[in-house]
Amino acid sequence: MELSIARFCCVLSSLLAGLVSGLEITSTGPTSLEKASGQSVKLDCQFTLAPEDSGPLDIEWSLLSSDNQKEDKVVILYSGDRAYEDYYAPMKGRVHFNSADPKNGDASINLTGLKSSDSGTYQCKVKKAPGIRSRKMLLIVMVKPSKPRCYAEGPTQQGKDIVLRCLSSEGTNPLQYSWEKTSDSKLLPASAVLDPVGGTINVRNASATASGTYRCTASNRVGTEECILYLNVTPPPNTAGIIAGAIIAVLLILIIIAIILFCCCRARHRRKYEKEICNEIREDVPPPKSRVSTARSFTVGSQRSSLGSMSPSNLHEYALKPQYDKIPSSEEYERPPSHPPLPPPSGAKMAGPNLSRMGAIPVMIPAQNRDGSIV
Repeated sequence: MELSIARFCCVLSSLLAGLVSGLEITSTGPTSLEKASGQSVKLDCQFTLAPEDSGPLDIEWSLLSSDNQKEDKVVILYSGDRAYEDYYAPMKGRVHFNSADPKNGDASINLTGLKSSDSGTYQCKVKKAPGIRSRKMLLIVMVKPSKPRCYAEGPTQQGKDIVLRCLSSEGTNPLQYSWEKTSDSKLLPASAVLDPVGGTINVRNASATASGTYRCTASNRVGTEECILYLNVTPPPNTAGIIAGAIIAVLLILIIIAIILFCCCRARHRRKYEKEICNEIREDVPPPKSRVSTARSFTVGSQRSSLGSMSPSNLHEYALKPQYDKIPSSEEYERPPSHPPLPPPSGAKMAGPNLSRMGAIPVMIPAQNRDGSIV
């Protein structure tokens, strides 16, 4: 009951205000507008004044907030016979009064370079005491689709299901997608299934006839964009040949590795065998002795043994031994002979005393076997 009384009072006060003042907004155009981003729009707000409206004229355009908890944003003002067009920073330089002198009854404004953030409900409020009038308009700034990207999902092989996708990264919903084939018969495959909202076309059990050029068009109420896709459906790969080739390649690699290992092992055994042979030769052969020391030791030993066994009976045998049975000393070995020794005269025999006078040294010759060993 109280609510009904309050509504009645509001209506009555409005009627009284209308009777008292002659201020009226006369615009009858659409209250909802749709525009594309980048375009311009005129928000119409025409009004009339009566002789009774004697107060100062104030015009205020504001962008109403969708949240009741937030304040409305004043976009442009006219007060005191002056326009304030740069009042709202996000629209600075893009909003102007349609008339150079709004007090003549034209409070309309023009918005240029529209952006998606300009969408919302705008209110035109005209005040001239004692009258106040307002008008609301809904502006929807739509973004046309960006150039879509066309691509194929999955392997494009015969017998497979091929999915063609078309997607625009920008654009005001609702976006609609359409596909068409522009080559050959210009007919989509019979097994193709279209999704105009998701922008896909699913070609089931694709065949070679599905190859060709396709065009996708993305559109909304303010514009269209398109992209081109070339589809090439290829035969399935020969899996048996691929497997056989892989097996042969693996076998070849294993054979090469086996050959390399065999060569390495053989070279290693050869080096080891040569090293063992060298060690055996060094162990079996004693180190060589110098000729000088050998000759000296043999001469001294022979002299001692000969002197110890010297007797008149074997002196004659000693004298008959040839000269070359004497082992030369180190000095004689090192000094080359000046002339070859003369052989003793045939049939001549020399006695022991004569040999002693000649400087001969008695030497005992050890007996030897046929194989050369000393007895």
